[in-house]
Amino acid sequence: MSKENSSNLLRGLICVAIGAIIWFIPAPAGVGPQAWGLLAVFVATIAGFILQPLPLGAIAIIACALLPVLGVMKAGQALEGFSNGTIWLIVSAFMFATGFIKTGLGKRIAYLLLSRFGKNTLSVAYVMSAADFIIAPFTPSNTARGGGIIYPIVNSVSLALGCDAKSGKNKRTGAFLMYSAYAAVITSACIFMTGASNNVLANTLTEQAFGQSLSWMSWFEVSI
Repeated sequence: MSKENSSNLLRGLICVAIGAIIWFIPAPAGVGPQAWGLLAVFVATIAGFILQPLPLGAIAIIACALLPVLGVMKAGQALEGFSNGTIWLIVSAFMFATGFIKTGLGKRIAYLLLSRFGKNTLSVAYVMSAADFIIAPFTPSNTARGGGIIYPIVNSVSLALGCDAKSGKNKRTGAFLMYSAYAAVITSACIFMTGASNNVLANTLTEQAFGQSLSWMSWFEVSI
């Protein structure tokens, strides 16, 4: 067994041990066995998210499977959250985001726009904003979009223009491009429901609290 596999196994056993310890501790007065069992699985799952012996998705699926197996919840209750359409909306958006980054499609879109319209510093800023606007609906993480797609391009353009923060050469040009790109990423995160994962969470919480929610298109129409 490799060193990495041994480390993952050890972290997995730690997660199981945490859950097992809570499971076998007597529940406090007023707390039912099912609620206490749910706490044990929940804490073990959070530990798994932190230690990551497996990918986050695998840990979440294992946790959902354990709930009915251990008699904490019925299968329908454990999987109830997956019946929410907005959850699947964000899942599909994350899948698109992975494709955009791994295939380099996002970068190709940005470079294509740069080759057509990037004639000066201001137009480069506009182009990067436009590229982010095009990519944003399919990347529900402004951190991943900004850091994984937009930033490397802006940094390359800045270096090509001779911007050097250490020597101070063209420092203001580089700072302008970097700040404008950042502002664009944050703005598009608000414009599209799938521009940032917290938008979907906010929409879901609003529906639960007030009985009102927005569709993807309604969100876009209001925000734009």
